[in-house]
Amino acid sequence: MVSHLAASVAHEVKNPLQVTRGFLQLLGGRNVASHKNYMGLAIQELDRAAEIIDGFLDFAKPQTEDFKDLNIEDELQQITSILTPLAQRKGGQIELSAEPIFIKGNSTKLKQALINIVKNSIEALPQDGKIEIFAKLFTDEAVILVKDNGVGMTESELKRIGQPYYTSKENGTGLGLMVTFQIIEAMGGGIEYTSQKGQGTLVSIRFPSANVQKKPLMNQTS
Repeated sequence: MVSHLAASVAHEVKNPLQVTRGFLQLLGGRNVASHKNYMGLAIQELDRAAEIIDGFLDFAKPQTEDFKDLNIEDELQQITSILTPLAQRKGGQIELSAEPIFIKGNSTKLKQALINIVKNSIEALPQDGKIEIFAKLFTDEAVILVKDNGVGMTESELKRIGQPYYTSKENGTGLGLMVTFQIIEAMGGGIEYTSQKGQGTLVSIRFPSANVQKKPLMNQTS
């Protein structure tokens, strides 16, 4: 009931935001410099409000539908390709080492969760920083590790990771990591953060493996 209510309220609020944004864009086309600046700031704030609502909607939506076999190696290669330019703009780099491991899940939601995690690492990087992403099969678990040498977190900050509305970002809402935790848990997985201030952060994600050991065909005799 709460999920349906949240989705309904978010949709109702988003409609007037979109209309207001459209009118501001029209007014921003006029050749008055001061008006253009004000319009630009107003549009930025509307976009930020829409982003918060999108995060709210993601949190309200059920995450358990459309599960398929996903190749973790392929998913991580796509995410690395998407985020490498962002890391390079910060003077950092991303290194990937992944095995072809399979899990059951939703590709779009998995990418959303992993992109949230890696983007946080990118934002924490120093100049010439590095993010290492590993994916390995341990017995019956697919394990993904995201390690960075960024600013790290204190023990008190670490305890609040994933809590409602906790964020260390100036304009953040905390919804991104809340959604990330929800997606991973809905796929039967778990997530753990370890970090030290000034030493970087390690994110460990575990999923039940869907790797199937194929049995050799028996020789048939006629």
